Amino acid sequence: MLDLLNRPLRNLRLSVTDRCNLRCEYCMPETDYVWLPREDVLHFEEISALADVFLSLGVDKVRLTGGEPLLRRDLPTLVQLLAAKPGLKDLALTTNGILLAGQIDRLKAAGLRRLTVSIDTLHADRFAALTRFDQLPAVREGIDTASRVFGTLKLDTVVIRGVNDDELVDLVEYAKSMRAEIRFIEYMDVGGATHWSPDRVVSRQAMLDTLSRRYGTITPVVEDSSAPADRFTLSDGTTFGIISSTTQPFCRTCDRSRLTADGLWYLCLYAATGIDLRGPLRGGATTDELVTLIAGAWQRRTDRGAEQRLLQIGDRRAFVPMNDLRKDPHLEMHTRGG
Repeated sequence: MLDLLNRPLRNLRLSVTDRCNLRCEYCMPETDYVWLPREDVLHFEEISALADVFLSLGVDKVRLTGGEPLLRRDLPTLVQLLAAKPGLKDLALTTNGILLAGQIDRLKAAGLRRLTVSIDTLHADRFAALTRFDQLPAVREGIDTASRVFGTLKLDTVVIRGVNDDELVDLVEYAKSMRAEIRFIEYMDVGGATHWSPDRVVSRQAMLDTLSRRYGTITPVVEDSSAPADRFTLSDGTTFGIISSTTQPFCRTCDRSRLTADGLWYLCLYAATGIDLRGPLRGGATTDELVTLIAGAWQRRTDRGAEQRLLQIGDRRAFVPMNDLRKDPHLEMHTRGG
């Protein structure tokens, strides 16, 4: 099933909670937020039922997100429900790693196949300043445990000028030591509470220039993939990725959509509105009716949010005004799974 730009519905990011135990500057820097009502949050059985509908329409990759997904009670139960589904080729989890060490064995046993852990700095003082919590040791323990249990994993780093852009080499070396592939992410102007500005963005080319000064020739990996990261190899075979959605958007090949913890389906990270799936599901909609709803929305899809933002580079400001964020928590990016 294709949208109007011939992009397939293949990759679903499934948020299980809007809560988080950090307050990262680039994601949700405010002290207090308006949280989703608990009674609106989908039960595991409801998530499983919607996953079946998406799988029937061609989705074969699911990533569990948040907020911080490990705050969702008994998450391995949901992992087990999803992992058993025929046709699901990939089941992954993105986490900040704080709670990972204590849950890793249950997640692995439940059928989780891949892990991505966010780590933006190796310096404790910078970590505390960036996230407002002194939790770097817990994150590194989680990464170390994940490396031992899963054998390999991915690390995500949002690169911000003047904050951590001098750590690229150190983070590559750290990833090597953890048998991980690191992905550097250009600072995106998502959400409204952040202090994003164009001058804080470190472009893909600037990152490659920094790394080539240390490692020499860097070779692009040629592959047929809709993954957001462009991948590169160093002379010693080390592989890393760069997600350049701010300066070089990949909208034309994007096959991702996002389901919030309370059942709103977003066809683009930058979309102002989502499609309510919880209402029809709880209202007794049949599987065929849900299929029709989801298929029709995707087939009308023309979203190119990051490309459209790029065109505004001369007058680019906060995605959503702060007053609107307090009225509707769905407008902040941590609610829709980043």
